[in-house]
Amino acid sequence: MYTASSSVSAPPRPQHRSVPVGSGPYLAPVQAGRARRRPGTAPQPLSGRIDLSGPQGAQVRMAIAAVHRICPEFNAVQVLRRSGRSVLIVGTTGRTTAVAKCLLDHSPAWTERFRHEIASYRAFVRHRPPVRAPRLIAADPDNCVLVIERMPGRAAALTRHPVEAPPRADVRAALGAIARLNAWRPPAGTFDAPLDYASRISRYHELGLFTDRDRDDLQKLLHGLAHAGGRQGMGQFCHGDALLSNILLSPTGPVLVDWEHAGWYLPGYDLATLWAVLGDAPLARRQISQLAQQAGPDSRDAFLVNLMIVLTREIRTYETAVQRTIREAPPAGSTPMPSGAVSTGEEQRLLLRRLHDDCALARRAVRAAVGTR
Repeated sequence: MYTASSSVSAPPRPQHRSVPVGSGPYLAPVQAGRARRRPGTAPQPLSGRIDLSGPQGAQVRMAIAAVHRICPEFNAVQVLRRSGRSVLIVGTTGRTTAVAKCLLDHSPAWTERFRHEIASYRAFVRHRPPVRAPRLIAADPDNCVLVIERMPGRAAALTRHPVEAPPRADVRAALGAIARLNAWRPPAGTFDAPLDYASRISRYHELGLFTDRDRDDLQKLLHGLAHAGGRQGMGQFCHGDALLSNILLSPTGPVLVDWEHAGWYLPGYDLATLWAVLGDAPLARRQISQLAQQAGPDSRDAFLVNLMIVLTREIRTYETAVQRTIREAPPAGSTPMPSGAVSTGEEQRLLLRRLHDDCALARRAVRAAVGTR
């Protein structure tokens, strides 16, 4: 990642982990974090049944009513995913299969993110990206309701952090789609910059996630990149959440979904996101590192800044998940586990340990990069 002799590449780890954090509108609500499907097998057909009983059923009814206000022809068929923040419903609009996404948590942060996703799909109507994306059918940014085309294909991964190395062909297809997207230059003003790097670095430092030296080193790299940007333009259009679970693989090519973070970043943000979640795929990581540094020192340094921010975000997310699991864990001995089974809390701790190792690796690469400035 930094040079061929000191790249950020992690050794293979035999432990398999599964963390119940699903993403993407095409994962089942209960099995999003656990489900595995053998290559070549078809997804389960839609059941056509929606449970409208209880408090959660009331939420679904309200979501369907909100969808009907902007898309009266939407016929709800099945709930794909339901969480405390949103509900995803698959249905039909005429002869088209569609996915409706409705926000349940209308806090300012989630509302802003949802409206950003709607704005991305609206922009794609006027300016088609060089990768396949769902077609916008209807949207209501005021009430945070979105209806898009349901795209065919299987997710390149069923979890945020795949527990097994993905097939090389899948990684190659994903990287090809990301490369085409990163090379795209939509018209000025079409998309904004979702990430304020200086503010994020300061915030992580205040939270104790970055040391003083981390902050100083990253600020030095940002300063150098600012000068490079003035000369050659360092901004790059990125998906912003380029997880394998947000990439559908179909016979006609990859499809990218969940565009709520799309916009302009330092080069390599999408690559850093993929690198961070592919801890059990050292060969893929090595390939990503090579791609990130092949454009020269400036792109390498931008990738390292992105990587430190992405890994720190993941650490913060999973530290919160571990704490929540500890609070909600049943009393010891109340629920015997099968022999050889690994608890969710243990899986999360293993993943968190790996993320800390990866962050230490990235930190060394950042310090080496600063030494060349």
